Amino acid sequence: MTDLLHSNYIIDGVQMPLSPARMLRECSAEPPLEPDGDPGTLADEELDPRPDNYVFEESAVEAYAGMLDGKRSLPLSFAGPYTASKVAQALVDAIWMSGRFRLGDLTLKADWKWNGKEMGHAAAFYHSVESACAYIDALGLKLDRYTVCSGQPSVSFKAGTVAEEDAVDEETSLFRELPYRTANPRISRRRKAPGTLVPDASDWLIYIPFDPCDYRLGGSALAQALEAHPSTAPEVNDADYFIDCYEVVRELVEDGIVKAGATVGDGGLMGCLRALTAGGTGADVSIRDVCKAYGEPSQVRVLFGEVPGVVLQVADIDYDYIDAELILQDVVYFPIGHPATSHGGVHLTEAVQIPQILESLLNTLEGED
Repeated sequence: MTDLLHSNYIIDGVQMPLSPARMLRECSAEPPLEPDGDPGTLADEELDPRPDNYVFEESAVEAYAGMLDGKRSLPLSFAGPYTASKVAQALVDAIWMSGRFRLGDLTLKADWKWNGKEMGHAAAFYHSVESACAYIDALGLKLDRYTVCSGQPSVSFKAGTVAEEDAVDEETSLFRELPYRTANPRISRRRKAPGTLVPDASDWLIYIPFDPCDYRLGGSALAQALEAHPSTAPEVNDADYFIDCYEVVRELVEDGIVKAGATVGDGGLMGCLRALTAGGTGADVSIRDVCKAYGEPSQVRVLFGEVPGVVLQVADIDYDYIDAELILQDVVYFPIGHPATSHGGVHLTEAVQIPQILESLLNTLEGED
């Protein structure tokens, strides 16, 4: 196999400043061994998105949702954005687990499978590693292990806590300083918050995107299923905002306020809602306010654009407390609906009932000069 890790890269005629191995060394707990001899040079070209005039039908949301169950492959033209979203997804997947930890307590394991022989594959690998390292470093985290082996291009990440002896070693500590970490962190394989909805129609479904980037469909599961080729993908890169979102949601989960929750990842918001309703309890959902807030006229982009985030089920009695906590942290959230006990699956509606406290506030604001 071509030495994808240690080679010097020339992409589109431009010499890249660092090899993938060097980038990984900077964000890893244990630097890899240096290769014997000269690793050589890899020259490759980027795979630009193919021209595409596919028109997504706003009326076909239900049909599109049914296409999300196919096998997912890595979109080579969007290897960088896809990889950053996978880092975010792995971290959010950990947020639901039992234990005592914060984001700063976590480390990541990364696994790349890649075939560097075809044109564009080596460049895509480079951008995948580059994006992973940049985002992980911006989050203040580290990789504690990574592998690269031959195979169909793919990348996956898994979050966990570091060994206790590493946590207390001042020279090799993987953690940020307090207050961004926990004294003795632990994470369980058992979920604290269930992954499917509890059948209580008075509860609220709250959607929290963990990055303020635009909703785009390039590289998405829906685009792949339809063999469409949108030219842009969500650019997940606001690490500071991700940290703010993560900390407040993790606290809500740890305190037992979240009755159920799921990660927005592959398949976007619709994929997350389908996971939540897989237990038989349905959901009545409106994304009108999300579209309005982002100035996004397409509900297809909002539903299927893979912007990392969460959907929480919370009791009506806890809504005001959650509202206060999210506002305190400057975290944007959207009440998008309720669990449905009369039907299964996801049912899109035009609007959802506004909580009385918000309705009163809106009426008050409308009456002011």
